[in-house]
Amino acid sequence: MTDIERLIDQFLAYIDVERGLAKATVRAYDSDLRKYNGWLATQGIQDLNAVTTQDVERYIAFLDDSGESARSKARRLASIHAFHRFALNEHVVSNDVAAQVKVPKGATTLPDVLTVDEVASLLDAIPVSQNRPQSEGMADMPDDPAMLRDKALLEFMYATGARVSEACGANLDDVDLESNVARLMGKGSKQRLVPVGSYACEAIARYLKNGRPQLESKAKGPTERRALFLNKRGKRLSRQSVWEIIRAAGERAHIDKPLHPHTLRHSFATHLIQGGADVRTVQELLGHASVTTTQIYTHVSPENLIETYLTSHPRAR
Repeated sequence: MTDIERLIDQFLAYIDVERGLAKATVRAYDSDLRKYNGWLATQGIQDLNAVTTQDVERYIAFLDDSGESARSKARRLASIHAFHRFALNEHVVSNDVAAQVKVPKGATTLPDVLTVDEVASLLDAIPVSQNRPQSEGMADMPDDPAMLRDKALLEFMYATGARVSEACGANLDDVDLESNVARLMGKGSKQRLVPVGSYACEAIARYLKNGRPQLESKAKGPTERRALFLNKRGKRLSRQSVWEIIRAAGERAHIDKPLHPHTLRHSFATHLIQGGADVRTVQELLGHASVTTTQIYTHVSPENLIETYLTSHPRAR
């Protein structure tokens, strides 16, 4: 095993255990970095200290010549960036030679977004009493505490546009159901207040009354009494658990699109823009430092573009 291969194993262990990234994400990093290392080997490079910025650029050019899509190249470069930053932080190298290599032009892609109807189907697929048809004779059956939590969690994430880390990190005193507002702790420990819609407030209230106390009682050790969302052992819900919750809800709703924790955040922003919200407002709600990050959500379909033109331009008809 070469030094680079050992370092890749260390990096994968770091993002898996310490950062707690989803298994699918870890596998993607693994695939990207093995391919990168394989190419380095063909260039006679077996020491990361021997890699130069030009080498990384040549590798991206190699991917381009191989016919990889812009999105694929961008993802592989993101993996390389993370790997080289890790090597620098671990003092394996003295310089991050990949830092200056930019994402290839044309690699900007729209995030995965659900339609309004798909979001409704996703949220209504969670088996809790308010989602059960009266005709099934099951509406009055006691709700599973974990299902009440899942309903409250996904309603909260769609209502607020919260990042998965913000939802997992939310505490009881961060949500004011009387004022319909929540405090989110974003990147860089920056706090922001966001409105919480009535659907989410109702779901959270049901969870706090009929679900959370039961989950908290299952803890064998000290409970995380401040945490809003708990797992079945009474501990704070993890990022991996949120991934599984939204995946399971998507299966129940028969949604074929890729689903991940940020899907609801992307959908939140897109639906606000489509509903007439200005970009600056959405920027504040999302907690973006720059409005340019938010502008990806201002995309419109060709059909909407034509419809808007025909209804808005004074001499279109």
